[in-house]
Amino acid sequence: MKFFLDTANLDEIRAGAALGIVDGITTNPSLVAKEGKDFKTLVAQICEIIPGPVSAEVVSTECDSMVKEARELAEIAPNIIVKLPTIPEGVKALKICASEGIKTNLTLIFQPLQALIVAKVGATFCSPFLGRLDDIGHDGMLLIEEIRTIYDNYGFQTEILAASLRHPLHVVQAAKAGADIGTMPYDVFKKMLNHPLTDIGLERFLADWNKAKK
Repeated sequence: MKFFLDTANLDEIRAGAALGIVDGITTNPSLVAKEGKDFKTLVAQICEIIPGPVSAEVVSTECDSMVKEARELAEIAPNIIVKLPTIPEGVKALKICASEGIKTNLTLIFQPLQALIVAKVGATFCSPFLGRLDDIGHDGMLLIEEIRTIYDNYGFQTEILAASLRHPLHVVQAAKAGADIGTMPYDVFKKMLNHPLTDIGLERFLADWNKAKK
């Protein structure tokens, strides 16, 4: 499973990249706005740090405007993935983008039929939002399993990008359910390597080593 960071903060991205396990980045207008920087300049900087896929989102809701934005975003860097909302106008824009070779990430997916539709039209990634489903009492991981079954049944190449991951357990569950990618905030990413027994074990090893040197 590939790990993406869901952030637009350059310090977080550099810290994650230093570990060598960050495969890509997802952003959205809200994350970019928090950084207080020019959108295209910031996205270009992110693409320089991370050679893998960098998702940048359109803000239009009509097909023609989405496609115009998508073309502009794709010009920023070769690793840009254009995020489109999974609405009828977004699916129409997806069809045009796919025909032009523009890679796409279809977001705000909450049920398997949406994932099936965007795969049929040619999405690069589909992003089911798991945490938001959990918030309203649904099983987000069941959605991943259903999408995985559908994609495997028909040989779709669209990758499942598990989004809205709220804690490390979500990452494990998404991996077990068959997600190709998990995208998470930096605070969740940091916790993935944390375990109290690891800390205790290291502390004991160092204490024993210090005793042995005396």
